[in-house]
Amino acid sequence: MGFARTCSVALVGVEGVVVEVQADLEPGMAAFALVGLPDKSLVESRDRVRAAVVNSGADWPQKKLTVGLSPASVPKGGSGFDLAVACAVLGAAERIDPRQIADVMMIGELGLDGRVRPVRGVLPAVLAAAEAGHQQVVVPEQTASEAALVPGVSVLGVRSLRQLIAVLNDEPVPEEDTGPENGRPDPALAGLTLPGAGAVAGLSARTAAGEPPPDLADVAGQRGARAALEVAAAGGHHLYLKGPPGAGTH
Repeated sequence: MGFARTCSVALVGVEGVVVEVQADLEPGMAAFALVGLPDKSLVESRDRVRAAVVNSGADWPQKKLTVGLSPASVPKGGSGFDLAVACAVLGAAERIDPRQIADVMMIGELGLDGRVRPVRGVLPAVLAAAEAGHQQVVVPEQTASEAALVPGVSVLGVRSLRQLIAVLNDEPVPEEDTGPENGRPDPALAGLTLPGAGAVAGLSARTAAGEPPPDLADVAGQRGARAALEVAAAGGHHLYLKGPPGAGTH
């Protein structure tokens, strides 16, 4: 029988809740159970983690495997638990030392090839980890600079599960592809672009070129709407946009 644990974070709104990820291996028919109130995307991590572990050069344990997410009463969702689940399983299988990961916070999605993909909410997750007393955090390399904004936390950015296994075992760290070249978008960031990011980028480009930013004075008519925008901006208030689909996107 083998047991290991590590930590991750569940986001409830913009608040982070520290979750202990436990893995237990017992003799019996090979099976993988994930418990602790996971949502659909988290249940699917069973297949992602298994493929990532095998494609990273590690053996998948052929035993009865149970992964528990504690506290079980907190809803958990998203793919950010993949890295913690994989390391807990590898710790229970003694592929890595369970003591090395017991108090480490791990956040990241795994590709089927073992690459570590970025997820949203890294900053509030690391803030929650720091408030809970965790000092070591492992995140995808693309979000390491975001995680490093939290003081008092040592951040390790990794590109793949293979690299993390090497670091934890004090082995030579393998080189990994640095990403796309020739200006092509990074596929690891697919789906993480926030709505409106293109408009913000366009505004930054206009400002850098010396052009004046858009002004409400350029709007013809709409006196009521303009007044509402001015009041909201002056007072730092929220703004509620109501109308048909697409009314609030321009």
